Amino acid sequence: MKRFVLAASAIVLSALLWYFGTGLRPVPGLAFLAPLPVLLLVPRVSARTAFLAGALSWLGGEVRIWCYLTDTVAQPVPVAVLLLGGSAVLFGLIAVLMRALLVRGRPGLAALALPAGWVSAEFLMSVVGPFGAWWSIAYSQADVLPLMQTASLTGVWGITFVLVLAPSAIAVLCAPEVTRVQRLRVGAAAAAVLVAIGAYGGWRLAVAPEREAVAVGLVAVAQPPKYVPVDSAEGRDMVARVVVEIDRLADQGAQVVVLPEKAWRADDSTLSLLSGPLTEVATRRAIHVVAGLVLTTGGISYNAAIDYPSGVRYAKHHLIPGLEDEHRPGTQWQNVPDQPWALAVCFDLDFPDLVRANQRSGATLLLVPALDFTVDRWLHSRMAVLRGVEFGMGVARAPQLGELVASDARGRVLAAAVTDLTVTRSVFARIPLTSGDTVYVRFGNWFGWTCVLLFGVVLAGSVWRRRRD
Repeated sequence: MKRFVLAASAIVLSALLWYFGTGLRPVPGLAFLAPLPVLLLVPRVSARTAFLAGALSWLGGEVRIWCYLTDTVAQPVPVAVLLLGGSAVLFGLIAVLMRALLVRGRPGLAALALPAGWVSAEFLMSVVGPFGAWWSIAYSQADVLPLMQTASLTGVWGITFVLVLAPSAIAVLCAPEVTRVQRLRVGAAAAAVLVAIGAYGGWRLAVAPEREAVAVGLVAVAQPPKYVPVDSAEGRDMVARVVVEIDRLADQGAQVVVLPEKAWRADDSTLSLLSGPLTEVATRRAIHVVAGLVLTTGGISYNAAIDYPSGVRYAKHHLIPGLEDEHRPGTQWQNVPDQPWALAVCFDLDFPDLVRANQRSGATLLLVPALDFTVDRWLHSRMAVLRGVEFGMGVARAPQLGELVASDARGRVLAAAVTDLTVTRSVFARIPLTSGDTVYVRFGNWFGWTCVLLFGVVLAGSVWRRRRD
């Protein structure tokens, strides 16, 4: 009975910490503690109990996003079951692996089991899955700027690694089978990693930004639900109100103004009703305007972003499965003419490789029309902010039903405002630009593949020990 109460308490406490420490609007820092109650339990119970404790604690913490997956972003129930259930099974199996390594006297590998295993899963899902790097607990720390700088070295995967390394190391230090010498080795190694990450983050934040900056305005005008035909009365009214906002932001010194994704619907015959006024105001004020719309041309529908006055078009590369099946994905990168400013659209920024390709082509700033789902406004905007840290780029993201965010290459949010359909919101910020590549730009997913290899070593070590027994 005592062991049952102990196990149940650990499961409930971990689940609560995962519940509030991850998800759509997490409390920073709680995710560091979330796995600890279960990991402390693992070496003191049977393998079956360790598996159930790991799986149930994770599932209990993440069940809150079930409705988001199935209702908000309209993913099929089997996809949600696979994502939540599969990740719960994985956590349970890693708990069993950690227990086995501790029992067999391999505390170093035990401390690495969860960091290497969980990062491997997140990374491989981003490589082969349809959602990019969306599924990662690293975003829970998007408000912790020193830790965020790790992404410039390793991508998002390094943050996840550090996030679960700390509780794993503590659990190993407290395990009854571990000797004093082993505790010193594991503790020293983990402390060295954490201190190095903290020092790097502090140094990177202390480096003075470069002098060159781009003045950016972000606008989301009040509008009817869905995508407004540009040739309707509502569409024309939206265009007129947008021009007023652009003029106001230009008065503040804006060099570019970004509007939301899919704000209008247009085709070859009606596009002039949008392009005419936006070209006029962009030319008159000597600025750029980036508009998001559903554009049908030649009978094919695109989720597009168009720069004015140049008229350069970009088609969204990564379409949300199930929600954007009507559109054809784009295949070309596109910069604003004569500027190192790359165009992207919303979900594109969930894919690090797309952002890396833009940075490698010379872009220093991302201009991103977007459309969120209200409840995910913090999470999805901070995913974009973290992409900027990974690749040393500024981000200007303008969603409707989300949060307007302008951020620099260190992840500092310079301006932000919550948007909805009933009011017009705008923000203005000067985003400092940087030059030079980050380590992640130069070497790509080196850390993700390293964790895959490291987890293979952990598994091999477990098998090797079992054969000796």
